[in-house]
Amino acid sequence: MLWDTPVHCCTGVRNMAWVELVTLLALIQLLAFGVMVGRARGRYGIKAPAMVGHPVFERYSRIQTNTIETLVLLLPALWISARYWPPRSMALVGAVYLLGRMLYCRSYARDPAQRSLGYVLSGLPTLVLIVAALVGVVRSLLS
Repeated sequence: MLWDTPVHCCTGVRNMAWVELVTLLALIQLLAFGVMVGRARGRYGIKAPAMVGHPVFERYSRIQTNTIETLVLLLPALWISARYWPPRSMALVGAVYLLGRMLYCRSYARDPAQRSLGYVLSGLPTLVLIVAALVGVVRSLLS
């Protein structure tokens, strides 16, 4: 039965648990940002479907939207790069993204002008993963 299968049964398959963990944490982080948007919507009286009306609400909304935009790039790059490079290393790069997003959220919510470090710490790992994935794919095609 499926539930009787040991977790570490996949002999010969690269351990993807760290990549899976980073993926799940990125999704949980996005859910948390969505909760923040909902709370700000209630706190500042922004009735759906409105997306503007109070600067703090708009900040949380932008944090969530920008995070969705970056996840569309991050997640495929993370998984593809982990196929060609050590998954634990690729997951570590993804973990930097998570920390960067957290910093981005905190700084953007306080003062959008201060979001740069968080943006770089989430954008740069995404770029690294995209390049690693591309190099891995190209090397595979050429071999």
